[in-house]
Amino acid sequence: MQVHQYSSNGYHIILDVPSGSVHVADPLVCDAVAAFLAYLPENVPVTEESFRAASEKVKESLSARYPASEIEEAAEEIGELWRNGTLFAEEAALPRLPVIENRPTVVKALCLHVAHDCNLRCAYCFADEGEYHGRRALMDFETGKKALDFLIANSGNRRNLEVDFFGGEPLMNFGVVKQLVAYGRQREKETGKRFRFTLTTNGVLLNDEFAEFANAELSNVVLSIDGRKEVHDRMRPFPGGKGSFDVILPKMKAFVEKRGTKQYYLRGTYTRYNKDFAADVLGLADLGFDQLSVEPVVADPAEPYALREEDIPELLAQYDILAEEMLRRKKEGRGFTFFHFMIDLSGGPCVYKRLSGCGSGTEYLAVTPWGDLYPCHQFVGQEEFCLGNVDTGVVRKDLVEEFRKVNVLSKEECRTCFARYYCSGGCAANAQHFTGKLNGVYPIGCELERKRVECAIMLKAAEADAAR
Repeated sequence: MQVHQYSSNGYHIILDVPSGSVHVADPLVCDAVAAFLAYLPENVPVTEESFRAASEKVKESLSARYPASEIEEAAEEIGELWRNGTLFAEEAALPRLPVIENRPTVVKALCLHVAHDCNLRCAYCFADEGEYHGRRALMDFETGKKALDFLIANSGNRRNLEVDFFGGEPLMNFGVVKQLVAYGRQREKETGKRFRFTLTTNGVLLNDEFAEFANAELSNVVLSIDGRKEVHDRMRPFPGGKGSFDVILPKMKAFVEKRGTKQYYLRGTYTRYNKDFAADVLGLADLGFDQLSVEPVVADPAEPYALREEDIPELLAQYDILAEEMLRRKKEGRGFTFFHFMIDLSGGPCVYKRLSGCGSGTEYLAVTPWGDLYPCHQFVGQEEFCLGNVDTGVVRKDLVEEFRKVNVLSKEECRTCFARYYCSGGCAANAQHFTGKLNGVYPIGCELERKRVECAIMLKAAEADAAR
């Protein structure tokens, strides 16, 4: 059993990690739960006998702080939660590690690199100005067709498939994007499959033609902007060094207006230069955007903009500021969504997704302009991780097996982390880059994820409270 307790914005929250149950309680119940955890036997299932024995000790330990009748009531309430499986739960229902590592998988998503070229020179770009440490190139239609056919052929019985047009800057190859979507729609009729197409763009080439196409064909469009003008321009300039904010902002506003109720996201990256990133999120909201995501930069620690361990307290505080402001604005009718605070407490992903995450290297692959296959976009250009290509298919079965073993049950650091079933063990690429192991963890990312999960659950608690 594992229980995580914390307070946020006036809410006292109890998370039962194995069951995923969330309880909002008063201080007495929280203190009683903490006492039960101290007195219940470790590493064995709770029984009626052990619960009763612990209950007597809990009552005694709290007697100097609370009235006996209230302690008795709290103990009875906690007993009901335990008996219905929502507190002090065991993890017996989870699949065992061999089941996770040997489960059959199919490919269900591709990151299609239609452009290894870019019209910006973002300082933190892991893609090396769009070249991915290789050469500038645009994907041709024939290679893209082979990629879609590869996805269909390797998707098994799965009907719904996802394709993200990526770069570099994919709108530098917009003609091929349109051709590939048309080809995908044709293949849907022939195979019974359904494509969900998305595209990630820096916004420089946004225009009415793309907006019309996106509204007809794209399930989501991700627009890259870092927030305040001075923050954005410092990290996302044109090749000559001039900032891009003034060029892309009006284009993004016009696009979102035309987008209507369809999904989009403004996605930013915060660095050590803007550790007050909540101001960037709120600034974008003030500009009228209501679907937002700002991610922490992941960079070589030697880079001046890279986040460091000593920055963590300040960054955690920013998430609290953001969550509290989101609540205030929602009450005022000015609400917006923040990607990392979106959480499903009632359903959520299937158990395999909770344990193994995005499926990079097994269910999700990236395709280069010349058709090479990689575990995900962050591995592209690292030849030791090339899995094959769209002509031969996946030939590095040994690598696939390594990625199949990346999950929270096999990571020592994840076993005691309360957020493990929400982050699914974190990003394999970040782990590889920072530890040299796919099954490692990126410590800064872990700290930030735990705070995001806490804020997300608090927002859900506030939502439920407001609905009463």
